[in-house]
Amino acid sequence: MLIRIKWNSIHTKLFTTYLALTALGTSVLASYILLSFHDYFMKTRQSDLDSWTTALSESVADSLENKNVERVDIIVKRYGSPESITLRIFDPQGRLLTTSAPDIDKNITNWLEVPGVKEALQKKAVQGKAKGLLSNDERLYAAKPIVRNGQLLGVLRMSITIEQFQRQFQRLILSVLLTLIITVLLCAVISECLTRSLARPIQSMCNFAVRMGSGHFGDKLSVRQDDELGQLAIELNRMSERLASLDSERRSFLANVSHELRTPVSNVFVTLEALSSGADEEPEIRDRFISTAQEEVKRLSRLIHDLLDLGRLEAGVTLLENKDFRLKSLIERAVRAVELRLQSNDVGIKLDLPNVKVNGDPERLLQAFLNILDNAIKYSVSNSEVSIIGQIEANKIIVKISDQGVGINESDMPHIFEQFYTADRSRSGNGTGLGLAIAKRIVEAHNGTITASSVPGRGATFTIKLPITKD
Repeated sequence: MLIRIKWNSIHTKLFTTYLALTALGTSVLASYILLSFHDYFMKTRQSDLDSWTTALSESVADSLENKNVERVDIIVKRYGSPESITLRIFDPQGRLLTTSAPDIDKNITNWLEVPGVKEALQKKAVQGKAKGLLSNDERLYAAKPIVRNGQLLGVLRMSITIEQFQRQFQRLILSVLLTLIITVLLCAVISECLTRSLARPIQSMCNFAVRMGSGHFGDKLSVRQDDELGQLAIELNRMSERLASLDSERRSFLANVSHELRTPVSNVFVTLEALSSGADEEPEIRDRFISTAQEEVKRLSRLIHDLLDLGRLEAGVTLLENKDFRLKSLIERAVRAVELRLQSNDVGIKLDLPNVKVNGDPERLLQAFLNILDNAIKYSVSNSEVSIIGQIEANKIIVKISDQGVGINESDMPHIFEQFYTADRSRSGNGTGLGLAIAKRIVEAHNGTITASSVPGRGATFTIKLPITKD
């Protein structure tokens, strides 16, 4: 059975990364410890060798000063060991006086070539590492001049083998390697568990995003983690809900647009069909049909105009003018535009506004206020009043437009700024059902907010907040 590994998967990448970092880290640490241990041992043994040669050189100096070569030979034999420690004494001319390894040294013809001897004859203490004289084993050596009262009496050279340490060090390396392998295996198990805990939710979110990309909105992730991945899952769920809501709004919008467009088009078609069937022969019927067609075409034109406005505002492609102007003058202009409608509906108007400046596109804001005033007038009862009250609060102007009509039902309140919403009283009548939606987009484009409140039977209030420009 073939096992396929997805090397480009997040699980494999994370696992490989964790394992590689663990192996690298433990290898570097183990190498550092071994090198530090080796260096420490060599320095310690070199220091011991220096101490031994210093002490022995004093004893040998006493014997050489008294011309007691036999005593020197006894010292060398006592402290020298054929297996591990080799001790040699040379005269001032570099000739070997006595040695603890006579069987080896009888084969040496030139002692000046032995490391450290020539330097010690020049009254220089030398120490280091070198090969054995007739072997390949590593040895530490120290060569020290024997001086008494400024006179060179000879040279003492001591060397010790480090073969035993090297064997111990090799065993230590094997132990460290075994420990390193066990550590890497344990870290591999831990890395696998950690990788799975990270890769599973990421894979779930990837599949979730693919489903959303395919149009399956409204699904929910079941990732429960108190970390960044958990927060990301929460945000993805919110995105899914929002996309589902937007998709539902889009479908509803298309259905409403289709309905709104179909009605005037059907009416125009029926009217034209009637005229073509002979209705134009009677002037009265012909004029009525033509008037009906004209009204439907006007309605269709308003609808298309409002749809274009709304589309541009939502897409952010509408270029807004950027200038300072007096908001009070703008609202007074809007009131003058609807003055005839106020009179024909027997509705009064009350204005109380501070004379402040705002920045933005006055024509677009005029359109927003006209839409709201149109809504207020349309649903005001006779002998009532529409009030426009403004007040300054925290560098903002708050304008409240209130009517005394039938009000808005509580269930309809969350939807009144939606396109074509028909359950609310502000979406019925002869309008296109887009006025409040357009007003909301215009106000928000000016960094403002618009909200609505109502008491059924006592009217509705629209509150607009806009930032003030300092004079």
